[in-house]
Amino acid sequence: MEKHYTLAMLAKLIDAEVHGDGNFVVNKIATLANASSQDIAFLANKKYRSQLTTTQAGAVILAPSEAEFFSGHKLITSDPYTAYAIIAQELDTTPASANGVHPSATIASDAVVSASAHIGANAVIESGAIIGDNVEIGANCFIGKYAKIAARTKLWANVTVYHEVEIGEDCLFQTGAVIGSDGFGYANKQGRWIKIPQVGRVIIGNHVEVGANTVIDRGAIDDTIVHDNVIIDNLCQIAHNVEIGSGTAIAGATVLAGSVRIGKFCQIGGMVAINGHNEICDGVVITGMSMVISSITEPGVYSSGVPHSTNLEWRKSMAHLRNLSDFKARIRALENQVEQLKHPE
Repeated sequence: MEKHYTLAMLAKLIDAEVHGDGNFVVNKIATLANASSQDIAFLANKKYRSQLTTTQAGAVILAPSEAEFFSGHKLITSDPYTAYAIIAQELDTTPASANGVHPSATIASDAVVSASAHIGANAVIESGAIIGDNVEIGANCFIGKYAKIAARTKLWANVTVYHEVEIGEDCLFQTGAVIGSDGFGYANKQGRWIKIPQVGRVIIGNHVEVGANTVIDRGAIDDTIVHDNVIIDNLCQIAHNVEIGSGTAIAGATVLAGSVRIGKFCQIGGMVAINGHNEICDGVVITGMSMVISSITEPGVYSSGVPHSTNLEWRKSMAHLRNLSDFKARIRALENQVEQLKHPE
């Protein structure tokens, strides 16, 4: 069911000024390009300013510097994108992942499940698990022995939480996430791989979000730790004994190898690979497709991925790259000749 709010109500929610009719009723939030007359849109990127003259939106969230470019109802705020996020949460119509306790759910007799928790069809909660208030566990989820899930955390369908994993409050796990699977730990004896039992846990803080089909491995001996307010996109691999500092964001298909330490408030782009046992300090930004092979000790923006070019340009660049050693030798030889000309015997 759609929620309906007046502009005045939304303005109070985001601490914005209303320009226009505060009683204007908003049905939902939409993009400038696709909004209808009862929708509210937003402008957070000047690239789309021209759409203010053609949008059908009944109201728009704008920065003060953009207000003159739209003649309809407006909410004026210094940070339209954050305002959009807050309003989008308020108008969210996403359903619960479970309602009540489905009769097909299997719950161990000694599991502690809050009376306000919701457990979906065919979910399994094993012995000693603790499920907090208003937790939602979707259909076909598995919660292992002695796992703990704190209040208001939501698991969509088919999430697997292994034994002894601890998850904090107000977290969100998308479908297919696997938390607490074995880390990739083996010894090799004369070509035979000998498995090292992974006896650590995964500890996840509060307000953490984990994307679909992302895997967070348990520690080999010590724990894998994800601190508060971390967001991890789809299809990421977080290996054993990794620690991710609070406020860090990790985009899709990124791989953190074993025992990596990520600081606070880092931003890691998509398809980044970070080699094992390296440390990334606080406040680091790593752009997409970068390969990190050593620790980063100073905040800043780091890149190593090669931007795209035409195939012909790329082939030429690769040909030159393969000849760099020869080029270097030739340049040194020329430098030596220049020095001899400058200083003849």
